[in-house]
Amino acid sequence: MTLRNILVPVLLFLAACADDAPTITPASVESGKDNAVPGQSEDRGVPFYGLTQDLNRSSDLAQINTANINNLTPVWTLALGEKIGLQTQPLVIGNVMYVTTHNSTHAIDAASGRQIWKTVTEYADNALNCCGYGNRGLAYHDGKLYRTNIDNRIIVFNPDNGAILWEKEVHDISPSYSMTSAPLVANGVLITGIGGSEFAAPGFIDGWDPDTGEHLWRLHTIPKPGEPGSETWEGDDWKRGGGGTWLTGSYDAELDLVYWGVGNPAPWSAHRRAGDNLYTNSMLAIKPRTGEMVWYFQFTPNDTGDYDGNNEPLLTELKIGDELRKVLIQANRNGFFYVLDRTNGEFITANAFVEKTTWTAGIDAVTGRPERSGSVEHMLTTGEPTEVWPTAFGGKNLAPMSYSKRTGLAYVNAINTGWIVTPVDQEFKEGALFFSIDFEFVDATVPKGELKAVDPLSGRIKWSFPTETAMNGGTLVTAGDLVFSGAQTGELYALHAGTGEKLWEYRTGSGIVAPPVTYQVDGKQYVAVASGIGGLYAAVSGDPNLKNINPGNSIWAFALNDGAIARTPVAKTILPPLKPAEIDTNLMPATAAAGKSLYHQYCAHCHGVDRMASGANYDLRQFPENAEQRFVSAIVDGKGTMPGWGDTFSREEMLTIYSYVTH
Repeated sequence: MTLRNILVPVLLFLAACADDAPTITPASVESGKDNAVPGQSEDRGVPFYGLTQDLNRSSDLAQINTANINNLTPVWTLALGEKIGLQTQPLVIGNVMYVTTHNSTHAIDAASGRQIWKTVTEYADNALNCCGYGNRGLAYHDGKLYRTNIDNRIIVFNPDNGAILWEKEVHDISPSYSMTSAPLVANGVLITGIGGSEFAAPGFIDGWDPDTGEHLWRLHTIPKPGEPGSETWEGDDWKRGGGGTWLTGSYDAELDLVYWGVGNPAPWSAHRRAGDNLYTNSMLAIKPRTGEMVWYFQFTPNDTGDYDGNNEPLLTELKIGDELRKVLIQANRNGFFYVLDRTNGEFITANAFVEKTTWTAGIDAVTGRPERSGSVEHMLTTGEPTEVWPTAFGGKNLAPMSYSKRTGLAYVNAINTGWIVTPVDQEFKEGALFFSIDFEFVDATVPKGELKAVDPLSGRIKWSFPTETAMNGGTLVTAGDLVFSGAQTGELYALHAGTGEKLWEYRTGSGIVAPPVTYQVDGKQYVAVASGIGGLYAAVSGDPNLKNINPGNSIWAFALNDGAIARTPVAKTILPPLKPAEIDTNLMPATAAAGKSLYHQYCAHCHGVDRMASGANYDLRQFPENAEQRFVSAIVDGKGTMPGWGDTFSREEMLTIYSYVTH
């Protein structure tokens, strides 16, 4: 497969490593509360993306464990009514689960699976994203829910009824910016990132007032001439430098530092740009109140493989020699597992965690700076096709890893893929993908995917669970000594955290490209995951194992059946908060009354008498006010399964229908 044949662009990631890593004693498993199995009387929610703001994706729940995992059965599933890939990580606040699709947000009874409300937030027709139109989840803070939309809006909801409290445009779509990930709230500031590196859009990170939406600060990841770091760019390359910030960061409240990864420079091929290209492929430490950059570490200077630096900055403490140090660990797309001191950005160590890393000749054990391999240098000089490992999928893609203090291991969905790369001189066009390479994938004899248990300091792989197709959803580790992860072929796996033995699996209705979570409601522990194939790997890899995996998004929840027949909990049907269907015509504006007549003649057969739709068709009682042009465009051009009506109606007639719908 070559670049010319690809309709959906390829993604990201970055880093660096040490062949001669310093001698460091791995952290011993500390005794105490972190390792004790807690009592199960207290319920647990999922209040943050990553479960906690350190992004450990580690739960202290142990009701489901290695001894009873065979009794784990599905207790409910809910279809979300979309086919675009589902990457969302659920939040659970109290007994309510909140999830997102590319254009909707749902509240679900976490025990029964009944939907409480659904709010649709359509996006502009000209929204662009290199790698799919998914959404990865929400932030919850002070009684409000926050999400981003792919057309660069922050949208804030009342969690009780789904009403939109406010929304804010972060940036217009030009030059091909997009937003797909959950925001982060740190020290009273709402923080968001942006995508667009594949279109050469210069990246940034924003801080907002979470109550009002006031813009507090913006940190540009590509410095302008005269700013620190600008000397690492030549000429006007910085103007189309990339450096997207599209994955959610982490937060250390004690240090009051936010950690946020920065993506690849543009174009992908380094033969088109000189210098280290700061602050692409870097990890940034930021003061959340001001946006001040405290330190940075660049994993892959002058990146030529789309290796990014966005992968999750996981925070923990490791014993190095005799000292317990605050560290940041990251499984980078460049195939190396990094350990940094998170107080100051000091490089500690990096080790390869994938089978091949042919882009580099090694990483300096003191500075962490990589040396480019001779074969890649030759490729950039001559333009000759060259085999390079890993591909732009990375040694690990966006699937978040987890870390257990009980075992001292990180659990990583690793990817083993290579490609043949040919530099080309592509003309830059605003709004078009900017790669400057041609490529085709290499048929690999190694397993394309491996779930690996990695010792962060030594880099030793304690165990590996190979899969024919790379798992690209993420991992969850629990105090029940279980690691959960989902496959793109649909299976949710439970593995023994200490040995890697597969203890349980269940095939969901579609492929899994989202991270699992666990929570406890009314004394019962659940494991939940979103199912719905999508994302970059599924779109462009040509993996034959995904050919017969059907789209279709749903949330699955599992719990112990204790030997009983599995059945969904009895729950009363929850009526959504909608505008009343019966409206006193005498109280209607004249335009709305006229619109009602037109509606019943032309629209009711699909959208319901008096707007009372059910099933898959859009319920127009949810259509927002002050969106006349969107309503008109949908009628003229069509939307979803609705055909376009062209010039069947005059604009005045369409606006009278709109007046009725929104009255």
